[in-house]
Amino acid sequence: MDIQHRHIEVFRAVMTAGSVTAAAALLHTSQPTLSRDLARLEQLLGYALFERERGRLKATARARALFDEVERSFQGLARVIERAEALGRSEDTELSVLSLPALSHALLPGALGALLADHPAAQVSITPAEPPLLDGWMSEQRFDLGLAEQATAPPGVRVEPVLEADEVALLPAGHALTSRPRLDLQDFAGQHFISLAEDDPYRREIDGRFEAAGVQRRLRLQTHSAVAVCELVRAGLGVAIVNPLTAAACASDSLVVRPLSVSIPYRVFALIPLHRPAQPLVRALLAALQD
Repeated sequence: MDIQHRHIEVFRAVMTAGSVTAAAALLHTSQPTLSRDLARLEQLLGYALFERERGRLKATARARALFDEVERSFQGLARVIERAEALGRSEDTELSVLSLPALSHALLPGALGALLADHPAAQVSITPAEPPLLDGWMSEQRFDLGLAEQATAPPGVRVEPVLEADEVALLPAGHALTSRPRLDLQDFAGQHFISLAEDDPYRREIDGRFEAAGVQRRLRLQTHSAVAVCELVRAGLGVAIVNPLTAAACASDSLVVRPLSVSIPYRVFALIPLHRPAQPLVRALLAALQD
């Protein structure tokens, strides 16, 4: 068969318009030309699509079945065209973000609020992940932007700083240490202390600071989640030191945040894939994150 797109277009026009004359006007062509194209399609198919009754066309059962398939194809084409046009408008493209769970909870919501205020048609998908999965997916160029706490770039990824701020202390409401505006490491001596997991780099740094200061804490609870640390402190099960973003997101009358007299820097970095087509909204989101 040598059926061309033009033949299908003519068939669809006739089915849609209801007559050859109206279909010719729809396609901006002449009635004889359209009639020849329609006859050629029927010849190629080997069966009639229309019955001629008193100069009018009546679609056969085969024509109606074929039209259903044609409409599905044209609807798919319409979606392709709509998507192609949307890709030309940066606000209509979907921005895919891979983020540490703590940052999806404590940093991204505020930044996305600012981004969507400036780009109301933007679409953003957020996938939480921990290393090494986060590093692997960014190396595979699966996402437009990654948010992590490490400064070392995975293969195929560029790193940009987003934030540097000090870790803070968390206390349950009513704790004796809430009377102090700023806490020293010595204030934690003998306190029930809730830690991050042993493989967490900030846990190792915090433990090193206390060891160097000769301060003994009572360690009985640990978790991989900074949000879980906040909730355990809120429940009165101990005190803790966590990143300032999660602390600010979880702070309330029942959870008190205090600065430390020593600086334990907390850093956030943006991971930008080097081999993935640039997404126009990445820079806008980075600016919102830094703000």
